[in-house]
Amino acid sequence: MNRGVVTTPWGVWKQPQRALVRLHWAVMSKENAGGKLIAPNRCCYDARCRLPKPVLKSFSGWIPGWLGDLAGAWVFYSVLPAWPGVMPRFERIARFGPLIGLVLGGVQGLFWWLSAGWMPLGAQVALVLALGLVLTGGLHIDGAMDTADGLGAGPRALEAMADSRVGASGVQALVVLLLLRAGALLCLAAAAPLALLWAAFWGRVAPLLAMQWYPYLREQGSAGFHRQHWRGLAAELVPALLVLALALGLAAWTHWPWPQGLGLLPAVLVPVWFGRRLGGHSGDSYGACVEWTESLALLLMALLLGLGSRLAA
Repeated sequence: MNRGVVTTPWGVWKQPQRALVRLHWAVMSKENAGGKLIAPNRCCYDARCRLPKPVLKSFSGWIPGWLGDLAGAWVFYSVLPAWPGVMPRFERIARFGPLIGLVLGGVQGLFWWLSAGWMPLGAQVALVLALGLVLTGGLHIDGAMDTADGLGAGPRALEAMADSRVGASGVQALVVLLLLRAGALLCLAAAAPLALLWAAFWGRVAPLLAMQWYPYLREQGSAGFHRQHWRGLAAELVPALLVLALALGLAAWTHWPWPQGLGLLPAVLVPVWFGRRLGGHSGDSYGACVEWTESLALLLMALLLGLGSRLAA
């Protein structure tokens, strides 16, 4: 039986094509072309499944396709409330992943900024990490754990990644990722809000490179719709490049250093490493690219800040 993904604020489960998890419905709908994509049912309490009512037919033609994809990315990559009046379209949503990352990182950064000064640093770190997991419903960390299990299984990698049970390698990957982020945030301290923003951005650039450079490993995988609607790296990177152009222009105008660009390094190297080890990518490894890129970007920014402080002293 084909398996889908049920994502809720407290976790992600691989489920059969139509599954009920604590009143959370998720169905795998088939497109006319035979492709498959995740389409949530409206009876689900999760934000991914609270799809807005369709707009009037007389106005539906005025809504551009890219806006439907952006609304779909908002619903698919986060548990934030769906947009009213815009029906999400789950086609080229990956191109808007970096923009959703800016929103999620911004929410974490805002929490850090609001809690600074009166909350102990350790508590800030723990709550920001928990907030990041809640905002995504654990979507990407689930992929990172499954990918670790697959790498530990050798030639049975895809079989291990499809197994809903978590192995020792997956648990170790989770612990390492959380420790990397916690250590980086402790070092960043007051610089954490901006670092969280850009780390989340670069984390969602990495899967775009993986989709372009490596084949998709599963013919019936739940993330296969990304490849079906793929129009080339240049077209898919347009939203991210617009953000980068704006950020670089702002940095040049204010003469403000831009160490957040360090996230480009793991955004390139992580999908390459996973792609070579697995011989390609799947939905799980896309999630692993997000998590490892985000963690390593935070770590690099923390190391640069520490080095700069040492040299200044």
